[in-house]
Amino acid sequence: MSGRLQGKVALISGTARGQGAEAKARFEAEGAAVVGGDILTDDGAGGTPFLDVTDEDSVAAWIDQAVRSHGHIDILYNNAGAVRFGPIEQQSFADWRFTLAAELDSIFLACKYAWPHLKASRGVILNIGSTAGLTGSMTNQRVAHTASKGGVIAVTRQLAAEGAPHGIRANAISPGMIATPGAHENLLAPDHPMRGIATAVPLGRLGTAADIIPAAVFLCSDEAAYITGANLVVDGGWSVVLPGATSSEGTE
Repeated sequence: MSGRLQGKVALISGTARGQGAEAKARFEAEGAAVVGGDILTDDGAGGTPFLDVTDEDSVAAWIDQAVRSHGHIDILYNNAGAVRFGPIEQQSFADWRFTLAAELDSIFLACKYAWPHLKASRGVILNIGSTAGLTGSMTNQRVAHTASKGGVIAVTRQLAAEGAPHGIRANAISPGMIATPGAHENLLAPDHPMRGIATAVPLGRLGTAADIIPAAVFLCSDEAAYITGANLVVDGGWSVVLPGATSSEGTE
């Protein structure tokens, strides 16, 4: 590795598996000191601190501990999220609120408590959006997910505006369909209409965590010093074409 993040302190949420675990490993290989966190851990088992990104006290404690351990924060990588899918007429208000809390409130809380430390370091925020925040879907009923990820993209732009006078950069990455353990439990399950979505992706395959993380490294590095307020779509071209012709080739 090239050490593109050498000397940086990076906070990454959702590091127990999937994209978060991949990000932690790659950022460390690039020279960063990474403070991970995840709700999918047992009191820090395996070196991953417990973190509930929807709980204000949990987020504040996570950030406070990182600063006490390392003295500063250079990068806040808001990766963690969770979703409950469902059509609007069937989705409960509780499921709507669960999704918005996990995918949007989580970013507000982390940015709020990390903000003074990022001002001090002229740091970087990276938020994970989704192509769900850019388009509607005929095959995945996801009104809450659409709202939350559209909100992530909008909030990122506002953070870029508010952060610029302090030297804080804020950007988002919006992945398409990524073959993570979570995706295989729902959208890529054998009985889901999106199981054959790879046939509708111009590059002909599902994405992997390894497709996302190089973009994250770039946006968090000094190489992207003049980039803020951007939403980088990493989806194999999925969002720029019409969906496939059959229900198994739909769009997220």
